[in-house]
Amino acid sequence: MIKQEPVDRASIAEDLERARVALHELVEGASTQNLDRASNGTRWTNEQLLFHMVFGYMVVVRLLVLVRMFSRLPESASRLFARALDAATPAFDEVNYRGSCLAARVFDHRRIGRRCDQVIAALQQHLANESDDALRRGMHFPTRWDPFFADYMTLEQLYRYPGRHFDFHRHQLTLD
Repeated sequence: MIKQEPVDRASIAEDLERARVALHELVEGASTQNLDRASNGTRWTNEQLLFHMVFGYMVVVRLLVLVRMFSRLPESASRLFARALDAATPAFDEVNYRGSCLAARVFDHRRIGRRCDQVIAALQQHLANESDDALRRGMHFPTRWDPFFADYMTLEQLYRYPGRHFDFHRHQLTLD
């Protein structure tokens, strides 16, 4: 029997905390004018993009349930599901854009930090309760939805996903 290395939970937890702190620094250091400014390379304003960056973490909380479910089914089930989602990419892109525009009105710069704290705390709690075996289970993902989705992702990879998403979009902010 091949002994598998334990999952590096500490680095995942550190990455979650790093993004939480960074989000607060970005929001607290931004003026209203900077938040209303267009971001670089997206159709969102900086404030809308900040919401979208936190939304990446919010989505993962929901995706954890899907991975747990699909990882117990035949692999073909998640493959078919991912293909169906890939086929719906144009609709997803529009909902993703408009949803972040609308949600940023509720989770604006006054509320996004608190929401970020809540969702990252939830992810930290989920991570602490996952077994290494659970973190190694996975499913197929719609690769056309996000450049950081791989064809097949484990729960461990899913926990690492929002940090990559956050860092990518952080470079698109046009805050001073």
